[in-house]
Amino acid sequence: MCHDPSSRPPAPPRTGGEVGATDLTVLTAADGTRFSAAFAGPADPAAATAGVVVLPDIRGLHPYYVALAERFAEAGVPALAIDWFGRTAGPADGGTRAGDFDWQTHVPQTTPEGVDADLAAAITELRARTRPDLPVVTVGFCFGGSHSWRQSGGDLDVAACAGFYGRPAMVGDTADRATRPTLMLVAGADAATPVEEQLALAERMRAAGADVETAVYDGAPHSFFDRAAPEWADACQDAWRRLLALVDRAGGAAS
Repeated sequence: MCHDPSSRPPAPPRTGGEVGATDLTVLTAADGTRFSAAFAGPADPAAATAGVVVLPDIRGLHPYYVALAERFAEAGVPALAIDWFGRTAGPADGGTRAGDFDWQTHVPQTTPEGVDADLAAAITELRARTRPDLPVVTVGFCFGGSHSWRQSGGDLDVAACAGFYGRPAMVGDTADRATRPTLMLVAGADAATPVEEQLALAERMRAAGADVETAVYDGAPHSFFDRAAPEWADACQDAWRRLLALVDRAGGAAS
């Protein structure tokens, strides 16, 4: 498990004014798959310079990721968090996945094609709730971090990609086509994926032409931004600053 069921995201280092109501919803991908999502944004989301699609860890749309979308909204960034498992489990009962959801059964049934179809629908939805030309940044965690990095060499209309503690093997050959600005937030004591593998992925993506920023948090464990956030407050604040700078850059604003 990537983090404790009761964990919630750390507060961002800036606030962007009044926040609108959070909306738990169901989206439909181009192949007809219905999947859960959660939108949160500032009171005037159309005024934002860029938005975020949040790509969760292996547990899908856990309440942690709804709260993270709300944190982005507090920082003035409209955000849409999505669930992975509409194709095999249907939309989540009550809008989010419970702590006892059997993700072990469903994760192996996901595919890059399915992930991209859902992400494409999420981008369309986020722009429908803001404005048609909104630059979109993907922000992922673990399983979602891998798929976020993969977008740097993908075909979807994203402006930049950020990921926490992803797995290079899941990025695969798309690393050799990477062109979009990419942020890699690396846990220095990650027991799931060696730091060296993640840094090697960064070099491979740079060789393909992508502008890749890496931040290694020495001693930080996998999931330091969630499960261990209270113990790693400085790392979490630095990660937030880098994330928001990437979003500002995507939107053409001063970071």
